Amino acid sequence: MNTNLKNRMRRGFTLMEMLVVITIIAILAALIVPQLINKADQARVAKAKSDIASLDTAIQTYRLEVGKYPSTDDGLNALVTQPSDAPNWKGPYVTHAIPNDPWGHPYVYQSPGANNEPYVVQSYGPSGQAGGSDNITTNDVQ
Repeated sequence: MNTNLKNRMRRGFTLMEMLVVITIIAILAALIVPQLINKADQARVAKAKSDIASLDTAIQTYRLEVGKYPSTDDGLNALVTQPSDAPNWKGPYVTHAIPNDPWGHPYVYQSPGANNEPYVVQSYGPSGQAGGSDNITTNDVQ
C-alpha cells in the first residue's frame, strides 16, 4: 500500500521540471521567432514588388492606348476610372481596386518621376515616409 501511495503522488510534475520545460520553450522561441518575423518582412517586400510590377504593366497599357502616362493628379485611379482628358481610355486597366501596399499605405505615383523617368510608382515601406531606405520603387522591380 505504501508503494501505491508513492506512485499516486509521483504522477504530477515538480516545480523544477516545469521550470526546465518552460526555459527550453523560451530558448526555442527566442531562436525561432526572429526568423519568422524576418520571413514575414521579406514576404511583404516581395508582395510590394509584385504589386508595383503589375501596376507598371497597367500603366504601360494605359500609355499605349491613351498616348500618355496618367498625370500625377489623376494618379493610379486613372487605371480604374477614365480621366476627363483621356478620350482613348479603354480601361479599366486593373481588375480590382488599386491596393494599398503590404503595410497599409497607398502606393505613390508621380509623373514625371525623378531622374528623367516618365513616371514612378513606389511604396514608402513600413515607415510610410518618403526617402527612407525601405522605399520600394519601379526601379526595384525592373
